[in-house]
Amino acid sequence: MRITGEGQDVDEIRADEIRADEIRGDEIRADEIRGKAEGTATVPLSVLDLVTVGQGRTVTQALRTSVDIARLAERRGFHRYWVAEHHSMPGVASSSPAVILAHLAAHTERIRLGSGGVMLPNHAPLVIAEQFGTLEAMAPGRIDLGLGRAPGTDGATAAALRRTDRLGEGAEDFPQQLAELTRFLDDDFPDGHPYARIHAVPGPVQATAEGGVQSAARPPIWLLGSSGFSARLAGVLGLPFAFAHHFSAQNTVPALDLYRESFRPSAVLDAPYALIGVSALAADDEREARRQVLSGALSMVRLRTGRPGLVPTPEEAEAYAFSPMEREFVDSWLANIVHGTADEVRTGLDDLAKRTGADELMITANAHGGEARLRSYELIADAYGLPTA
Repeated sequence: MRITGEGQDVDEIRADEIRADEIRGDEIRADEIRGKAEGTATVPLSVLDLVTVGQGRTVTQALRTSVDIARLAERRGFHRYWVAEHHSMPGVASSSPAVILAHLAAHTERIRLGSGGVMLPNHAPLVIAEQFGTLEAMAPGRIDLGLGRAPGTDGATAAALRRTDRLGEGAEDFPQQLAELTRFLDDDFPDGHPYARIHAVPGPVQATAEGGVQSAARPPIWLLGSSGFSARLAGVLGLPFAFAHHFSAQNTVPALDLYRESFRPSAVLDAPYALIGVSALAADDEREARRQVLSGALSMVRLRTGRPGLVPTPEEAEAYAFSPMEREFVDSWLANIVHGTADEVRTGLDDLAKRTGADELMITANAHGGEARLRSYELIADAYGLPTA
């Protein structure tokens, strides 16, 4: 089986690139990874937030909406809330996941918070270890570190982020970068290693220093992907896996099968655990749901044709004259968005969970305004009878 789409074929991973013994996670509990289904949901439900910015809206308003959705998700029993790293996209304000997560941590108490994900090749592993060590100290036992190997942007922006135009090397070096990041998080470089005397702070060194009382716990690592490379790597390393079904639906089942076939029990997990990102939007009637998702589809048309901008209003999307090629793209895009009334969305999500065997569904609701997104999560929570307090 060959699954492509992230730049490197899964078959091209060499065995000597993967060191499962470098992925420890001794301090990670299974319940920090495995969620609990609430209400009548068959699997745990979670939220993925892109901090979308609509026309006529400010980033400040978008970030306030993120706080509102995170509070709603916590109150209604959603399991976790992740934000995703994107760059140079006017309609997506999630370029700094660690900063946003710190903000959300200050406004929530229980819900798990994490990155879905941080794009590892864009950053020095030590910097990520420091950022997420800080988040773990802010919200102990509530932080997830989801990692991706794509740039989360176009090639020119990736080159600006990484200060190099040799972008392929970052993706190819992902297993080594992952091992280095894990060593920093666990503070366990072997004697003689160039980084043996370097410590990610906050981190375990503060637990082992004289007089230290800091917990040695660190965030669990998740691998993210939209094809097979990260699926196989997550399986071999015994890590949880998150698949981007919301923009790579054709690869979902093959990638999850590959993950499960490749899985080896680890100190982190004794059995596979996979969530999938799902675009879903519920409204009070079908027509309103269609209006809301159409604005997101038009935004994607503009992004894919090199014209990224703020998310258009539903009115603009309805009036837009799509070319035949654009209409074909929109129809394909909307076919992978679960939308409609609350009951229709519940049925669609249940069917998707059954078809893919996903252990958790992470819902992203992309629309022009925060009100529509908030309403969607409330309706979905009601449809599943999730807790009300």
